Amino acid sequence: MSSPTRQIHLAAHFPGVNNTTVWSDPRSGSHIAFESFVHFARTAERAKFDFLFLAEGLRLREQRGRIHDLDVVGRPDTFTVLAALAAVTDRLGLAGTINSTFNEPYEVARQFASLDHLSDGRAAWNVVTSWDAFTGENFRRGGFLAEEQRYERAELFLRTASELFDSWRGDEIVADKESGVFLADAKAGAFEHHDAHFDISGQFTVPRSPQGRPVIFQAGDSDAGREFAARSADAIFSRHSTFDAGQAFHADVKRRLARYGRAPEDLLVLPAATFVLGDTDAQARERAEEVRRQQVSGATAIQFLEQVWNRDLGDHDPDGPLPEVDPVPGENTVAQGRASVRMYEDRLATARRWREIAEAGKLTTRELVIEVTGRQAFVGSPATVADTINRFVQARAADGFILVPHITPAGLDEFADTVVPLLQERGVFRADYTGTTLRDHLGLAPVPGWPVHAV
Repeated sequence: MSSPTRQIHLAAHFPGVNNTTVWSDPRSGSHIAFESFVHFARTAERAKFDFLFLAEGLRLREQRGRIHDLDVVGRPDTFTVLAALAAVTDRLGLAGTINSTFNEPYEVARQFASLDHLSDGRAAWNVVTSWDAFTGENFRRGGFLAEEQRYERAELFLRTASELFDSWRGDEIVADKESGVFLADAKAGAFEHHDAHFDISGQFTVPRSPQGRPVIFQAGDSDAGREFAARSADAIFSRHSTFDAGQAFHADVKRRLARYGRAPEDLLVLPAATFVLGDTDAQARERAEEVRRQQVSGATAIQFLEQVWNRDLGDHDPDGPLPEVDPVPGENTVAQGRASVRMYEDRLATARRWREIAEAGKLTTRELVIEVTGRQAFVGSPATVADTINRFVQARAADGFILVPHITPAGLDEFADTVVPLLQERGVFRADYTGTTLRDHLGLAPVPGWPVHAV
C-alpha cells in the first residue's frame, strides 16, 4: 500500500545583504526600502507560499575592526517591517527572528500578540539565542551566556511568553454597550512568573490573538537545539539541505517528538535552499556558476579566508594558491560576530583539509572558497527543480523549503511564475489558500484554549 502524497511547504527568506545576495547585480534593488519588502512579500503571496521570513542581526559584523562590506546597508527592525507588511498582504504568514538572550518576555510577547492581531493570525516567531559577547556589547546586560544557559534562558523565555499569551482566554471581552460592561473577567491578563531568569507579575495588555500565540520556529542544530525544537517548536529551520543529510536530520528530529507527547506532524522541518533556474538544465548550471562568481569576488574570497586564517591577508592574491602561512589559533578573532568563528573553530585542521581540496582540484584561493562555501542549491529547468523539491519532500528529507534568492527583491519572481505552477499541476502544492492563519497554512492544530499556566 503506497503512502499518501505529502504536501510541500514553501516559504521565502528576504535575504538582505549576506553571502547569498548579489547586491552588485544591476537587477538588485534596495535591501532596506519598504518597496523592496512589498514586492518580495506580494510575490510570495501570489505564489501561495506559507510565509515570508526575516532574519535578524543585532550588530553589524566586523572584520579587522571595520564593518564587513556585506553588512553596510544595515538591518531594519523586524517588528516594524512585519507590521507594515501585514497591511499590504492578506494571507501570507509573517515570520521574524527575535532574540531571547537580550530581550524581555513581556515586551516580545506584547509585540507578537499585536502583530498577530494586525495580521489576523499570521505571526510567527523564530526563537534564537545569541552566542557572543561582541553582540552583547550593544545591550545593557552585555556579555553572553554559556550554551547550556542560553538554551535554559530560551526555554524559560518562551514558557514565560506563552503564559502571557495565554493569560487571556479569548472570551473576556463582552463590550455590551447597553449595560456598559466591557470585561466579563476583571482579572483578564493576570500573570505571575518567577524563575532563575525572570521575576515578573502584572496584567498582560493584549487580549488573546487570532492564533492564541505566534507559530514558533527554532533554528538550532546542536543536540540542545534539537531538543528545544522537539519540546517547544512548530517548525525547525535546518541547514541540512542535501538529500542524505536532510533525511538523517528529519528522522532524528521527528524521533525526538514522542518523548514530549507529540506526533511527527506537530513539527515541520524546513531547510533553507538557494535556486538557479534556466530554460534547460545546462543553461541553469552555467547561470549557477556565474552567480557563484558574483557571490565570491576576489575581495570576498580574501575576507572569508581571513575569518579562518585569523590574520590580515590583504596582500594575498585571490587568483593564486592558498597562503603558505598557517592560521593563527586561539579565541581572539579578526572577524567578530561571524558564524564562521564557530564553524571553523579548529583553524589548523580546516586549513589542512582545504589545502588537500585545492591541491586535488588545482584550485586558486577564490575557486577554493567558491567550492567550500557553496550552499545546497536547486539548479535546473523549472521541471527539474520542481521534481527535485518534490522528491526531497516525498522521501522525508524535508517537509518543505525556505527559498533564499540571490537577487532582492525580484529574485523570487521566476520561481513563482515557473516552478510553482508545476508543483500545483503535480498536486503537491496548494492552488490557493484554504485557511486564514499561518497555522492553517502549515497544517498545525489550533492552540488549546485555556492554558495550564494561566493565573
